[in-house]
Amino acid sequence: MSFNEQFDQHGTWRREFALRLKSLAQWMKEHDLLNAAVEERLQRLESHVRADKVMVAFVAEFSRGKSELINAIFFAGYGRRIMPASAGRTTMCPTELGYDAAIAPCLRLLPIETRLQPQALMEWRLVPDKWLQIDLDVNDPAQLAQALQKVAEVQHVSLDGARALGFWNDSSPEDNPLAGPDGLIEVPKWRHALINIAHPLLKQGLVILDTPGLNAIGAEPELTVSLIPQAHAVVFILAADTGVTKSDLSIWREHLIRGGEGRDTRLVVLNKIDTLWDALSTPEQVQAQIDRQRATSANILGLPLSHVIPVSAQKGLVAKVTGDQALLQASQLPALERVLGRGVMGQRQKILRTAVAAGIGELKNEAGRALNMRRRDQAEQMLELRGLKGKNISVIKHMRNRIEQEQAEFASSGAKIHAVRSVHGVLLGDLVNLLSVPTLKVELAELTTALKQSGIKLRLKKTYGQTFSRLREGLQKGQVLTGEIESMLDSAFRQINAEFGFSLQVPQAPDMARWVQDLDLIERSHLQYLGLGNVIRLAQADFSERLVRALSNRLRVVFESALGEVELWNKSASAQLDAQLRERRRNFARRLEAVERIQQAASSLDERITEIDDQEIRLKGLEAKLAELTARLLDLRPLPFASQEPAVNPAAALAESA
Repeated sequence: MSFNEQFDQHGTWRREFALRLKSLAQWMKEHDLLNAAVEERLQRLESHVRADKVMVAFVAEFSRGKSELINAIFFAGYGRRIMPASAGRTTMCPTELGYDAAIAPCLRLLPIETRLQPQALMEWRLVPDKWLQIDLDVNDPAQLAQALQKVAEVQHVSLDGARALGFWNDSSPEDNPLAGPDGLIEVPKWRHALINIAHPLLKQGLVILDTPGLNAIGAEPELTVSLIPQAHAVVFILAADTGVTKSDLSIWREHLIRGGEGRDTRLVVLNKIDTLWDALSTPEQVQAQIDRQRATSANILGLPLSHVIPVSAQKGLVAKVTGDQALLQASQLPALERVLGRGVMGQRQKILRTAVAAGIGELKNEAGRALNMRRRDQAEQMLELRGLKGKNISVIKHMRNRIEQEQAEFASSGAKIHAVRSVHGVLLGDLVNLLSVPTLKVELAELTTALKQSGIKLRLKKTYGQTFSRLREGLQKGQVLTGEIESMLDSAFRQINAEFGFSLQVPQAPDMARWVQDLDLIERSHLQYLGLGNVIRLAQADFSERLVRALSNRLRVVFESALGEVELWNKSASAQLDAQLRERRRNFARRLEAVERIQQAASSLDERITEIDDQEIRLKGLEAKLAELTARLLDLRPLPFASQEPAVNPAAALAESA
């Protein structure tokens, strides 16, 4: 099964899940089980599943066939090349392919001159009028391909201009581009490209990141700082005829594998195996040569052999366009698609299902508590009403007085509940302040100042380490505060439960450990820029400015995510208390109404008892329906991935087709 087919299954699963979740929300609303916290949790779940993106980054040095591989896997259905792919450097700027229904099909290009300004790439995304927009006709492959050729455009600037843009480094002359006869330097015309088209896979949430050579002078820092670390899978392309070159190994170690981590989401493609096809060699000799190159590459990169896939992207694209099945098998492209599908989609679905299961479990618990509260109130009413059988009017009147007294006592307990809310609010305020963006800016101030100072930046690594230590300490303090809030709520809820017969339970507090892990990942991803090899680049104000902004943006995402979870946790606790208070008030009203009806007519007692019996049956029905609807969500599974088929001998397949 190809990657396209597996991703299509993933899209079908997401749409079906969203529909079932909507059905659950509607049902809960109809039966008054949808408090503010539950509604927000439902909305988050639906948004998470509907908007779930899967980013696959394609990384390689120049001329490894990266864009051709993207064409072969994703765009062969157009019957021609869509992404520019030819000899030499084609992808000159990072290019993202995705889909946003709110935007017409288009290519948006950010001018390279934006590098002269301090804004980070994430900030430029929010300023659409700074991008050149070109409309795309997705039904016209020729127009589409011609428009996308613009990502390969270059321009020529003076030496000072190249230096200002970050494409010339006086301390590394061997890495600098060659100047033309006129003394001008060739640089990319665009800093970043966004392609928005309604390709079936992109519509389902796939995002493709096509990168230029990461080791080239002028490579966009935010690629390695933000975009690539956030990708769910990275496809690293090598050339089969050269194997792992020094430049390839440098990219692998500096940008893709740090501290030995990330290997599970890295897939290496040994591209251009057709260059090894030799009419003077037997099929077995050709395959043996491919196997040796594959084993050598896996050993150098420290990967299992299964993570290195030999492919001919060019032959695979030709085979798909011409319908040549023998050539397609010889290209081994289907084998890569199966591995990519299992690796990317399998892992993504596992993460998504885990998040879904946790969210559905919380929803079920919240609704279950409300139903249990109703059942307990009905049981109390039933005991009261059965105790009235055969009693005279004075006893019934006495019961009414007792219910009214209980109601008054409950109303006067508002001060106690207000006190709980007040203490909760103070502790929560401290936690929110700890995770706020202003606090983050204060913690980053020393590092920001150090990065922005002119000249050689000594002791920068120490300042960097101290900054991240403080940020980790802040999250750890946040964990302590959540523990204090949890203990306070647990004690208060126990007391309220005992006094009023409630069933309040403290929701599980957010675990700050996962955001500490995110901090660790971000810290490691930036270390490469602080080594001796980047001393001169760090001395450049524009480079340091971009680096600190990229770092700030990524850290802000982490802290805002943690803060969002804390706010949802708080809302869950508050909404639970509000829901049980509301149910108790309704219970008093129902009890008083029942007594009034009994006072008016003796026959109403039996009728009321029958009504409560019927309500108990309805409650059991609601519980059964809740279990059914949540089980349908949890049981929804995408179709299993196809097992990997044995490797194909490309030369033998070609010989057979001939």
